Amino acid sequence: MKAFSRKILLTGLVLASIATGAFAQDDGNGGVVRRRTGTERTRHGQQDNGPVLSERVKNFYDTDANTSVSDADLQWMRVIYRQLDLNKDKNAALYFPEEPLEGQENLFRIIMRLMANNQLAAYEYLDGREVFTEQYRVKVRDVLDRFHILFTDAKGSTEKNPRFVIEESDVPSNEVLSYYVIERWQYDTRHNRLRPRVEAICPVLHRAGDFGGDAVRYPMFWVRFNDIRPWLSQQTIFVDDNNNLPTCTYDDFFTLGMYEGEIYKTRNLKNRSLMQLYPNADERKRVQDSIQASLDSFEHKLWVPSREEVIAAREAREAAERGDSASVNDKEDKPVRATRSTRRSGKKPAARQSKVKQSKPKSVKSSSSSAARSVRRRK
Repeated sequence: MKAFSRKILLTGLVLASIATGAFAQDDGNGGVVRRRTGTERTRHGQQDNGPVLSERVKNFYDTDANTSVSDADLQWMRVIYRQLDLNKDKNAALYFPEEPLEGQENLFRIIMRLMANNQLAAYEYLDGREVFTEQYRVKVRDVLDRFHILFTDAKGSTEKNPRFVIEESDVPSNEVLSYYVIERWQYDTRHNRLRPRVEAICPVLHRAGDFGGDAVRYPMFWVRFNDIRPWLSQQTIFVDDNNNLPTCTYDDFFTLGMYEGEIYKTRNLKNRSLMQLYPNADERKRVQDSIQASLDSFEHKLWVPSREEVIAAREAREAAERGDSASVNDKEDKPVRATRSTRRSGKKPAARQSKVKQSKPKSVKSSSSSAARSVRRRK
């Protein structure tokens, strides 16, 4: 009876722990992850602000980003600056929905929520001299004051761990109409391929003056992509109007290069943008296309073509030459081809008539008889 009563007591404790959400699991690192429900988080003074990520998930992306490629394996690298216009259809997933809807948040709201909870570091916007160190880290309070975003201090906020509360209506997500993205295109010998990596993201605020006019762009701050990547991998989005299911995440959106951005700068010694180097719009467009074409064809130029590829290229070249010669012959034969319509009327082309005359010449007798007949008629 004692053993049976102990089993009943243990079963009741397990069921109670599951019901209250206090079921503990091993996180694989010797620690314990304790999951709390929304009611329990509210009881402890915590708000349900997005997914709660464990340290193992955060360290997974940090380890993957830092140890994938070393400087010793790199042979070539180029830094590209792009501007993502959210008015384009391919970039609309970063802007919509404007307000949180059914657990969906746009990119800027995720960034501001993490910064307000002191979970994400922001760095000063330096045009072409981005340094992501503690020296250039900006304070969230200064950012909110600079761009006139209303906030209040959260409960339990301290000077070392500042936390803020920003109402959803006070987040200027409708004014963030573009982003700056830093891409690092690098070729490493370990993987023998060229692949781009998003290094940092900068939201750009578009605000018009008090008297109207064109909106002025205000780059706000830089956020390292590796720092925000664990949360972006938890937010699903849909990128196709024909499929309303969220089939990918923000992490996939940036990692797979599903966005469309215009190159406005490349890292150079003079630290100048393409607009400063090429004031003419047409020339600047040609340079942008040339840079993108060189990036796309860089990996293809690294490899020696195989025997089959050489033979295929030679056959294609010979076919092109035969096509040119055929076109020249066609131009020379145009008068002959034009006379093909005479076949329907029963007449022969001029060239073929000459051949018939040579093979079967007419007799002189027939011509003489015709002349005699004409004379008899005259008589």
